[in-house]
Order: sequence, then C-alpha cells, then structure tokens
Amino acid sequence: MALALGLRLYRVGTYGIYFDEKSTLLISQAICLEGSNQKDVFSKPYFTPAEFWKTKTINDFIEADIRGDIGNSPAYYGVLWLWLKVFGLSDASLRMPSVIFSTLIVWLLFVFVRRHLRPKQLADEPTSSGALTLASVDKLALTSAAIATIEPFFVSYSHIARNYSMTFFLTLLATHLFLLIQERIRSSARHSSGLSLPWLYVAYGAVFVTAVLSHYLAITVFLCHGLYALLYLRNGRVWVTLGLTAIVGLGFISLWFIYGGGTYTFYILEEQKNFYRHLAITNPRGNGFGIILPATLPNIATRAIPVFSDLFIVTNGLSQVLGSVRNSLLALGLGLSSTLVMHRYLTVSKPPVWVYAAVSLLLLAGLPFYTIEPARLLVLSIAIPFVYLIGRFVITYTDTSQKRFVVLLVLLAFVPTLFLLFTAWRSGHTYGITQRYSGFSFPYVCILVALGFYQLATLRWWFSLPVAVVLLIQTVHIIQTLGDIYADTSPKYTLFGKPRIANPYRSSALQLKQLYALGDTILYPNKKRLIFSEKNDRTFSPVSLIDAQLVNVYLPKDAQYIQRIDPNERDRIVLVKGNSGKKITIFDFQDHTYRYGD
Repeated sequence: MALALGLRLYRVGTYGIYFDEKSTLLISQAICLEGSNQKDVFSKPYFTPAEFWKTKTINDFIEADIRGDIGNSPAYYGVLWLWLKVFGLSDASLRMPSVIFSTLIVWLLFVFVRRHLRPKQLADEPTSSGALTLASVDKLALTSAAIATIEPFFVSYSHIARNYSMTFFLTLLATHLFLLIQERIRSSARHSSGLSLPWLYVAYGAVFVTAVLSHYLAITVFLCHGLYALLYLRNGRVWVTLGLTAIVGLGFISLWFIYGGGTYTFYILEEQKNFYRHLAITNPRGNGFGIILPATLPNIATRAIPVFSDLFIVTNGLSQVLGSVRNSLLALGLGLSSTLVMHRYLTVSKPPVWVYAAVSLLLLAGLPFYTIEPARLLVLSIAIPFVYLIGRFVITYTDTSQKRFVVLLVLLAFVPTLFLLFTAWRSGHTYGITQRYSGFSFPYVCILVALGFYQLATLRWWFSLPVAVVLLIQTVHIIQTLGDIYADTSPKYTLFGKPRIANPYRSSALQLKQLYALGDTILYPNKKRLIFSEKNDRTFSPVSLIDAQLVNVYLPKDAQYIQRIDPNERDRIVLVKGNSGKKITIFDFQDHTYRYGD
C-alpha cells in the first residue's frame, strides 16, 4: 500500500492538464465548455472573475455534463466537486481522487483474493490433495496486490483527473459484494460476520448505480455477473432477489436519463458514431483524432491486439513486435515447443538429461533469427508457457468453487474488451477500441497472472529458471515504462511523446494575481475553434471562451479584474497596464503547443 501510494503520488501534479482533464475541471464546477450557461457573463464587452463564479445550479451541472461528457460520470464529478470544495484547487488536488481510488484498488484486490480464493475446507497445512492452504492464498493475494501496485495502466491513470480509477474500484467492489452474496446463499452459517444478506443486496445495488453513473461502460462488469449467474446460479429465490435489485438499480439510473444529463446521451453517441465512421471512410489517418479505420474484421483485430496484450503485465508492450508475422510465429512456436516439453516432464523428478536444458535452449534458439527487437520477442516466447502455467494451477490447486471463481475472472478479463470490439463493429469505426474503456478487466487479470507466478514457483528449477529470467527482462521493460510515464514521454499511457510543462492556466492566474492593479485589463486569446458537434461545440459566442474560462477557474472568486476576449489574438494572454497602456504577455500558447489535446 505504501509503495502503491508512493508510485501514484510521485509527480502527480507536475504536468499540465490536457483536454479531457479540462472538461473534468469545468464540469465539476458546473461550467459548460465555451460558456453555454454563462451567456450573461461573456455576452458583455467585459467580465470579472466574480461574475464568472456566480452561483451555479443543478441545471448548470447537468448542462455542463451533457456538453462536456455526453452526460456521463455524474457520480465521479460529484465526488470531485466535494473533494475540491474541501481541499482546494490545484493540479495535484484535481488528480488526488484518482490517486486514492487507484491505491484502494490494491487494498481491495488483496481482500478480494484472500476472501474468494480461500479453500472450502480451511487448512493451515498442505493437504495430500494438493489443495491451496490459507498461507498459499495469502501469498496469492499479496502477489495480486503487488502486480496491481506496479501495473503501468493503474499508475498512469492515477495521474489523470478522469473517472477511470474510481470506476475500476467500484466495479471491483461490486464483484466482491456479488460473490459475498453467492457465498451467503451457499452457506449462511459458515460466514456469519459482516453484512446480513439483505444489506448485501442493498450495498450491491448502491454500488451498481454509483459505478454505472461513474462510467456507463461499467455495465460490462455487471454483464459478466449475469453470465456467471446463468452458468452457476440455480436458486430461483435468489434470481428473483437479484432481478429486483437490478430493476431498482436501473430505475435509479433511468432517472438520470429521463431528468438529468443522460437525456442527450444516446443522441450524442449516435452523432459521434456517424462522425467517426465518416472520418474512417474519408480520412482515416489525417483527421486530427488519430488513426480511425473502418470496422472490418482485420482492422478490428489489429486494434484489439495491443489492448489484449497490454492487459497482462507479462506481455505488456509486445504489440510492437506482433505486427511482424514471421518473427511472432517463430517466437510463439518456440514457446509452444517449450510448453510441450514442460507438460511432458512436469512431474518427472529425474527426466532425461536433455530436458534440463531444453526450455532454455528453445527460448534462446530464436535470438539469431529475430530481425526486430530480440529481447521483446524473447518475452513473447514465454506467453504460451505462462498461459499453460495458469491453466496448470487451476487444474492442480483449485476445487469446484475455486474453479467457478476462475471462470468469473476469465469472463471479467475478456468480456469488456469483446464488448468494445462488438460495439466498434456495430458503429463502423475503430475509434473506441482503446485500453481505458475496458480497464475494468485489469484487477482480475492481475489475479490470473498471480496464479501463473505461483505455479512457476512450484516448478523444478530447469523449467522455472529460464522463464523467470525472461520475466526479469520484462520487469526491466515495466520499470522503463513507469519511467516514461513519470517523464511524460509514453504516448500509450500519457498521450504525449514530448513532456508537458506545468499547467499554463494556473501559472497565468498566479501571475495575474501578482501583477494586476486597478485600471488594468486582461486580454484572452480567441483560439481557433473547429465545430464538430452542433449540439456540443457550437455556442452563442463568436469567439472562443475556453482559455478565459480555464484561467478564471484559478482566479479569486471575488476578484473584480476587468477582462475581455481579444478577437484578433489567437495565442497570447496579455495584461494591459491601465496608466501606460503597456502590454505584458502573461503566456503564449503557440497554437496547439501548450493547449494540450485541444
């Protein structure tokens, strides 16, 4: 927990906010991007921070959420609003809820594994059947938590002021509650501590509502719960109770879609679908939004490969070599051969002499023939052996209830991404196939990887040592990836290859507070604005307001600074001194250079 918190706090406020975080900041303060609910402020020739900060209503919040995030994530924005109200506004404070929830994932993952993977017959000593002991489950819980601690995805998204970390925590908590309900149903007397069954249903329903209203795609986790129930739940009374819980939960959620920001969600999603599909057909590579391809099966598969490979920390970063079919097939073929040798002689205490070196030689055999990144292909060659180790663990160490638990893990590991691929196919474009939208899977994948590590530790040295050495190579890659995240040079995780500077809006506000005097005027640039959505992007104002809004967020709420938008200036914030007319450039955005993500 200490390491997880340290990794997530390190440099959390170093780099400026990017476009999605700008939306987060404004929505949390019930402010519409480009001022749709501030017409009385920006329609005048001049405005002040005090006018900007006039009291907002719940309707302002709803409109801000609709225009800034298609009506998504009201629960997260509410939590963030309360946090900023208590602890004040800075980049570190803005991102701190993400840090906290990401750290809590590590704790909850330990609790989750320790509770739900423990043996049915509690034992402190190994049994002849090979079943897990309590001590073994503790090790698996700690290993799962350790993997989550250093998982680059968790670390990077703890540095982003968005809903993801909170939603991942809530969906893991929901799965924990779901399994506790199943546990109580099987044997109400066995675990008498904690919440009673009715309160577990209430807690599960409340987390269901909060999670979906933190991010709509959280519904994919509850889809997995439903699939698990279809496979294993044979209690009619429980089906009725869970069904009622779901109906009541959906009833609460529907209130947001009827009366709140969800009113326009499906309209905007349809508009976005048509917009991105048009780009995929007409301009797939030069559209300003990245590579957006038509949703053919080959294109979907190509976009899915990095999402699946980066889910597992042991294959993180391998998508760059999977594009080379010849090299990949060679690495996977050698890995398969190693797996066959491992399987054949796994339980043989004194195998033929050649077996002692077989796995090492097979893994190394490809190095002279790999034409790109041999170290990464060496890591790829242990992918199949590692999957085999996970399967071997399940066969060797788990009873019937634990095998059901592993089935749930597999559903949760893959269904969210498969759902993304299905929606991409239905939408006609590949824009939405991205890691963060299926990030709910990461906690469960951490557990699966921990099972593989446990099985690896039980192997004889001639099998375990070569795999462990390759895993050390992968560990170096993970450390380098974390370094790139902290340096803000990992486009995969931080979206930027060139490090951002500190937040220019906040630094500009601090300068203005120091330099402004009575009679001065602050001029904001009229950023070039492209209209993509008639409902979301077009406003009443003929000039762009976003730069002025983002500086005013950091200015004192009662300040009477005289401000206006300069329609002829694109990039500079300027302070005009009243007596002399001298112009002081506070900041120059240099077009898109320092307007990250705009």
